[in-house]
Amino acid sequence: MQNAARFWSILALVGCLISPHLARGASAAAPVTVTIDSANPGAIIPDDFTGFSFEIQTLLPDKDGKRMFTADNKPLIALFKQLGIKSLRVGGNTADNRAVAVPDEKDADSLIAFARAAGAKVIYTLRLRGGGKPEDVEPIAKYLMSHYKDEITCLAVGNEPNVYAKEYPACRELITRYINAITAPDVAPDAMFCGPSTTPGKGEWAASFAKEFGPGGHVKFISQHSYPGGNARKVPDPRSGRDKLLEPSIAKSYQKMYDAFVSATIEAKLPYRLEETNSYFNGGAENVSNTQMSALWALDYLHWWAAHGAAGMNFHTGDAVAAGDKPTPCWYATFWTVKDGYNVHPIGYAIKAFDIAGKGRSVPVKVESTDGVNLTGYAVAADQALYVTLINREHDENARAATITLSTIADYPHRQMMLLSAPDNDIAATSGVALGGAPIDDAANWSGKWTAVSASEFEVPPSSAAVLKLSK
Repeated sequence: MQNAARFWSILALVGCLISPHLARGASAAAPVTVTIDSANPGAIIPDDFTGFSFEIQTLLPDKDGKRMFTADNKPLIALFKQLGIKSLRVGGNTADNRAVAVPDEKDADSLIAFARAAGAKVIYTLRLRGGGKPEDVEPIAKYLMSHYKDEITCLAVGNEPNVYAKEYPACRELITRYINAITAPDVAPDAMFCGPSTTPGKGEWAASFAKEFGPGGHVKFISQHSYPGGNARKVPDPRSGRDKLLEPSIAKSYQKMYDAFVSATIEAKLPYRLEETNSYFNGGAENVSNTQMSALWALDYLHWWAAHGAAGMNFHTGDAVAAGDKPTPCWYATFWTVKDGYNVHPIGYAIKAFDIAGKGRSVPVKVESTDGVNLTGYAVAADQALYVTLINREHDENARAATITLSTIADYPHRQMMLLSAPDNDIAATSGVALGGAPIDDAANWSGKWTAVSASEFEVPPSSAAVLKLSK
């Protein structure tokens, strides 16, 4: 009996030493060839590409009279800087909810003071719902543009106006009335707008907006909302919810939205931005939108739209958000407020990884796998270096690591890599995520490190992403 016990103890110890993804039932590593077309660079990625979107209600003081956005909120300012956030959008459903107070001048002063300290510009949403009375928002529009013109990227007229305007002609009439009133000589003649900020299924409204309002000279960019997963309340179970956003077919939904309005923005010579986006609307799904899945999905999502010429993306976040007119837990949040700062969720690591490897000019990448490995690849040329991001979306049982052969690796003698990983390569992990071997703590500190890549081939484990820095 003692010998038997000793045998099983040794066997258990050996099992603990096995590579984590193999211990979870993964298959052997599969070969993947990644070819980078450096001779044909694509779109330039703007410096303010990555942003946050908050409910406008967050501008208001809480029950204790405390505001979130203040110049002395050092932990939040540090987090913005750590993640490279340079665009701050305020809007959401509370922007058009008549039960929520409209922010006043003091709220605006505090917001702009925060934005200045954090190094971010503001996209500010004006209330439209409820009859469309521009005189109700003229004072705050005038105040913002007369005091903070340099800090305001644009004014958005309403949040998802298709919910209440129903048909585009009705929406066009409302927005026309607002723009004409606000740009009057005695209000804010230099105001710039963005729109139409509709729900994901109304891309054609964005195309019409570009054609009709673009030539007027008061449109900064075309804005569109996007939640590729759909309604969080219709997610049947966490596993299927995670699977949906990691399937290769998810890119078809991106392409469908792109096709609905981007050609019109190009014709109008305007940029476009997803100024409210995340995984599933209605606050995301628990054990889906707050897992390692969200990190892999968001990193792929960021790079896909950057490679397709988007001017940027604002991830909707907060401790709570509004689903319709009702508050709901925010499972897709980038961070939640904790006692001594802000606890970064897995999706925040995707934003950090993009901040490291998403500045410069997008470069085309071709990923080839005879074994059909679920891996995507992107490259960005910047600062005499080439950054390559490889996202292994293989997950759960039989997930495979990918053995990467990079076509251009011999041209770059200096090669470094960091992994975005979760404990045991668990796609369902909600904590313990790390980038470069380190977490982002509640005070926004991060000490991730590059590791040298000496071999011509290297491995990317399942449910993880690799960021490579190649230089000559």
